[in-house]
Amino acid sequence: MSDKKNYSKEITTNRKAFHEYEILERFEVGIALVGTEVKSVRSQGASLQEAYISCEGSGLSLINASIPPYTHGNIHNHEEKRKRPLLASRREISKIREAITEKGMTCIPIKLYIKNSLIKLEIAIGRGKKLYDKREDIKAREDKREISRALKSNLKNF
Repeated sequence: MSDKKNYSKEITTNRKAFHEYEILERFEVGIALVGTEVKSVRSQGASLQEAYISCEGSGLSLINASIPPYTHGNIHNHEEKRKRPLLASRREISKIREAITEKGMTCIPIKLYIKNSLIKLEIAIGRGKKLYDKREDIKAREDKREISRALKSNLKNF
């Protein structure tokens, strides 16, 4: 990596979140991890399935995210699904808290990645989709696939 200033590596994404929620606004926050968690995330990865963000006290917490125990760790290894504090500015925290109190809104983790040797979490404020919204998304995705197939077959005929 010759350009270390803008280095970024995606570790995991929560693809189910895009299916279940309509994403309205995104934020980049830091995540407070212990040493074995950092090593585990860098080597084995993590999972954001079934994880959610909670506003407690004056900060945000990531709950139910799975970071597997470090294989070369000792007796001081971390718990797999512990509550992890998130690092955000006061302005962002108040904005997220205000949005969550609104009916039908929630805060969900979207992506965990490494940016300039720091582990970052992308979170989003989202509104739960209804069944007909999900059907519309599926139909639009299928239509897009059919169009691309048709264009591809037309190009082969030339």
